[in-house]
Amino acid sequence: MADLMMFRQDANGRNVELRGSTVALEAELQRRVEGNMEMMLGIRFLASEYPTGPWHRGRIDTLGLDENGAPVVVEYKKTADSGVLPQAASYLSWLCTARHEFEALVKERLGSEAVEEIDWRNARAVCIAGDFSRHDRVAVYENRRRIDLVRYRVFDGGLLSLLLIESSPASPSPGPARRRSRVGQSAGLVGERSRAVPDGAPEGLRDLYGELDEALTAWGEVEVAQLAHYIAYRRMVNRASVLFRPSYGVILVYLTLDPDTVELEEGFTRDMRGIGHLGTGDLEVRLSSAADLDKAGPLIRRAFEAA
Repeated sequence: MADLMMFRQDANGRNVELRGSTVALEAELQRRVEGNMEMMLGIRFLASEYPTGPWHRGRIDTLGLDENGAPVVVEYKKTADSGVLPQAASYLSWLCTARHEFEALVKERLGSEAVEEIDWRNARAVCIAGDFSRHDRVAVYENRRRIDLVRYRVFDGGLLSLLLIESSPASPSPGPARRRSRVGQSAGLVGERSRAVPDGAPEGLRDLYGELDEALTAWGEVEVAQLAHYIAYRRMVNRASVLFRPSYGVILVYLTLDPDTVELEEGFTRDMRGIGHLGTGDLEVRLSSAADLDKAGPLIRRAFEAA
């Protein structure tokens, strides 16, 4: 994957490349990410420097719960560090043996309702580092647990970039998913995702979802997670959530897009801020025909280009 390049236009109109660097101290990176985790990574902050007890004998840099209910371990490295993958795998192992402890932490920080939404099958680690070796990028695919490798750079003017380098397509781990038996699982091929279309849904709705799925996965590396009540399309964070309403002949798409930047149209788009709904995203788009999907195309593009 090519490096991220950033440019600033100077007074003469010329583009000057900004040279990125790493932080002076890991703690500086950790504080900055922890202060903005939900915006940067789609993860709700739970704890910092969390001790793992006498057996694992470690301290997890950051514990969190992502927007799809998955427990997350976040580790930071100032530069490249060959020990980051074993460390992340070890902490994920601890996480799976400390479920009651983690649930108590979630209840304390986020409330009882958040505990009910925990999806243990998709627990994952996010490693944020100045760089990763080729061995790291290959080894992450051999890990049976989900690990994301994110490269960071800092630039003059307080700029920080985060770039998802690799993401292991790990299978959901065994064991109970959500406490309400809401089983979330990673989805792969379109044919597999089509099982999410409710039984009895009209054929036209199934065809429309096939076209929608192509539109949502046309933006490079997009991870698709088929959850109990919606399908999440992610690039670092959820960019779109898809729900089906077959009795109305409608597919609802919730986009991570500021409704204030959209000219809302009654019956087609709606501002969902402050309105509870399944999935994530502040802009609701209602699709019932190919014409609706064509009209939604620019909104989908904007949601993913912002990633």
